[in-house]
Amino acid sequence: MDQESKMETVTTLKAAYVPPKSQGVRLRGIRSELFERHIAQVIRGEVHAERNPPTPKTDFCSTTQTDFCVQGFVPLTPETTQVNDYKTDQAVTFWSENCQRIQGVTAVQTLRAPFRKSAQFSTPISERMDEIEHPSDN
Repeated sequence: MDQESKMETVTTLKAAYVPPKSQGVRLRGIRSELFERHIAQVIRGEVHAERNPPTPKTDFCSTTQTDFCVQGFVPLTPETTQVNDYKTDQAVTFWSENCQRIQGVTAVQTLRAPFRKSAQFSTPISERMDEIEHPSDN
């Protein structure tokens, strides 16, 4: 064996295969070729439309618009029965409504503001201004 020999670039298949030569004469007519192309294009369009359906048109209506806006509905704002000021009024919560039943809380002075600061623990009994008579130590 010759170790320095180079491989051949032509295989036996390439050497034996000869591409067919055209006869130089048209074997099919122009109309049949155009008809075949037209049929292929129509089928291609049908397959494309079947595999890629058009995207549905997006509906930009919100739930409120579709479910709650009924024609002929006139909203009525109820009249206020008392004046409320959100800056100064005490908030109505579970604890403010049940302040009489809570254990471990000092005596409620006013029902409108039950959780305000109370100085009853630190004020001596003799200096309390809200009581007219001092409680007796009997």
